[in-house]
Amino acid sequence: MSKSIVSTAVAGALLVLASQAAVAAPDWGKVAKRDINVFHAGVAPIEWMTKKSDHSGSAGMRKGESCAGCHEEKGTLNFNFKRLADKELEPKGAPKTMMFPVSVQAAYDAANLYIRLTFKAPSGGADKGDKDNEVKATLLFADAKVPQADQYGCWQTCHTDARTMPGADDKKTKYTAAGAYELIQWASKGNKVSDGSVTTERKMSGGGTGAKAEASKSGDTYTVTFTRKNPGEGKAIPFGVAIHADHAQGRFHHVSLGYKLGIGADGDVKATKQ
Repeated sequence: MSKSIVSTAVAGALLVLASQAAVAAPDWGKVAKRDINVFHAGVAPIEWMTKKSDHSGSAGMRKGESCAGCHEEKGTLNFNFKRLADKELEPKGAPKTMMFPVSVQAAYDAANLYIRLTFKAPSGGADKGDKDNEVKATLLFADAKVPQADQYGCWQTCHTDARTMPGADDKKTKYTAAGAYELIQWASKGNKVSDGSVTTERKMSGGGTGAKAEASKSGDTYTVTFTRKNPGEGKAIPFGVAIHADHAQGRFHHVSLGYKLGIGADGDVKATKQ
């Protein structure tokens, strides 16, 4: 074999090894965990949150306070879930489990951002409209043009007139008044991964994150690992988590408040550099 062929073969092998190293999964044992509680919000969209007669915390929001800053307390959320159980905020009936924790880990390298969610998906939902998927896990990332994304998180996509809200048009999806959210989702049937967006409407495809996902289940615990394009080191991005459990659809998910993901920057969840 000629020296040039040997050199080419060696170079090719090195490129393969370099490529494998670039996409190697993070060592999750070295990545910090941050529990984020997700909860059923019922029919409490952005219009409800910003109306003083409905939500006493709206005054604080106008002063720049965040939802998490007011409601996150000693590792839990200080919500009055009786308003859901009494059907004031959920006319169809609330799920048996109003709130549960999701363990969030994040890591990044030059090319990718990795986010790992670990949770026990509860049963006992009041709606089982998604017959195909027992569980769906979703992440939303807000851009700088979304109004008050630091405060409201994903609530800027949730409106009174959106599908599954009482009396709303079943064809009208989530939307924003300004700005955009990147949306990535894993669905249990066929391990389907969606890479979409929320702007004037929600789209479950056509996104630019290059999202991938791997999922496993051990007993009653799911682990979903998302891989997406790195938005850029030094950024702190508003993000939120949503879990559709027990075949839930639409508003019958459990959602998080708004948090910041720090990529080489400060945040509620800090991504570890790999």
